[in-house]
Amino acid sequence: VLGHHCLLKRVNRWFFRRSDDHVFDQPLFGSFVQNEEVKPLIPDPNLDRKPTSGSERNADSLPSNRTDEQALLTTILQRTALNIIDVSAVDSQGMEQHEYMDRARQYSTKLEVLSRTLSQKKPVPLPSLTSQPHQVLAADLVPYADVQQVSKIAAYAYSAISQIKVDAKEELVVQFAIP
Repeated sequence: VLGHHCLLKRVNRWFFRRSDDHVFDQPLFGSFVQNEEVKPLIPDPNLDRKPTSGSERNADSLPSNRTDEQALLTTILQRTALNIIDVSAVDSQGMEQHEYMDRARQYSTKLEVLSRTLSQKKPVPLPSLTSQPHQVLAADLVPYADVQQVSKIAAYAYSAISQIKVDAKEELVVQFAIP
């Protein structure tokens, strides 16, 4: 509320400047401007262009001018509020508990949908040998090309492992002298 009041003071200073033409002693957003003569920087299009003194003012035009000024001030305040980033409130923008629960529910439903689609794409694993041996024996044979490929890869791995040699250049276990 205090920051809003300071902003209104600044807008009032910017929007009105001192002049001898007009005297406003009606409340402006809850604060009285007493004995100060001000002239709007932006002229009201509804007023005729003849200079008027405070005594020649039409009493009917004052409320409409006041509402026009308030509407213009409200527009300025809204534009200013849209362009201001409140850095002090950045830390307090955490999620509330119901928002957190809603997001958790959404994520769990998405995971359920994804797990269903993945389980449909995943091939059925081979049955266990101990639980259903008749299904394993009745299943199709593995193609001979696959058996050859596995045998060839196993032979290459055996050859690579058998060619590994360790050259002992120093002791692997070193004794530390403890004083």
